[in-house]
Amino acid sequence: MGGKDRILVLGATGAMGRHIVWASVKAGNPTYVLVRNTPGNNNKISLIKSANPETKEELIQNFKNSGVNIIEGDMMDHRTLVKAIKQVDVVICTVGRLLIEDQVKIIAAIKEAGNIKRFFPSEFGLDVDRQDAVDPVREVFEAKAKIRRVIEAEGVPYTYLCCHAFTGYFLRNLSQVDTAVPPRDKVVILGDGNVKGAYVTEADVGTYTIEATNDPRTLNKSVHIRLPANYLTLNEVISLWEKKIGKTLEKTYVTEKQVLKDIKQSPLPNNYLLALFHSQQIKGDAVYEIDPSKDVEASEFYPHVKYTTVDEYLNQFV
Repeated sequence: MGGKDRILVLGATGAMGRHIVWASVKAGNPTYVLVRNTPGNNNKISLIKSANPETKEELIQNFKNSGVNIIEGDMMDHRTLVKAIKQVDVVICTVGRLLIEDQVKIIAAIKEAGNIKRFFPSEFGLDVDRQDAVDPVREVFEAKAKIRRVIEAEGVPYTYLCCHAFTGYFLRNLSQVDTAVPPRDKVVILGDGNVKGAYVTEADVGTYTIEATNDPRTLNKSVHIRLPANYLTLNEVISLWEKKIGKTLEKTYVTEKQVLKDIKQSPLPNNYLLALFHSQQIKGDAVYEIDPSKDVEASEFYPHVKYTTVDEYLNQFV
């Protein structure tokens, strides 16, 4: 443990951040989190309901009980942010979409602190330099891409984590809007259902993130999580579900033209979710070739990781 890098997680109480904290603790990294000492939710609209019943206060207490170092402060306050960063070696940011552009404050603090070996900006989606999304998702992806360019221009050492489709967004309801569990009678499919998507649980993203953090081979590269058993078309996912419930679902296929119309006419969060589904299931933004000079496939670098397969994930809903 003495040789492990000290890791600071920003956004640690969020849906993704908590999994990175627990993965860091499990891997034996001295782990730090920056926690606001005043209540506030940044007026965020949650896209997925957390399956974890913990309150924020309970989660922070559980962090403490597990040896996580709690730093009270706010990433918007430069002085306290620099002070926190000086205590660690690696910074991992997991803030939500409304705070993406505010990561310039983190970059400025990292530059002033001068001690950081690696910065993971808040990505945790598809590769924002390889996307053909529509608004409102495109706006977020472009903001993430701008942060990449700032990191590179400032010479901050980095790793970009591209994990594509969280199971909590895409699989818990087979990408159906306004339902929380997989359907048992009818299913709506955007496009023809034959475009490959990449699925992964939030906990597994945490594991792969920490694997990459502790790996010098991923410095200044993008790590792509496209797991062999989870790189599936939606038709393949639905087929797995049908076998589990012993029933064939009635399928309705929606044209891209209609999907784009629905995105424009739907309110948040439905328009955002539909735009995410459109990106993966119609435009195929998870389908591309790896460039070894700047990209890494997580499953190839870390074959020892036992990840949750789509088939295993769906068992909980049977």
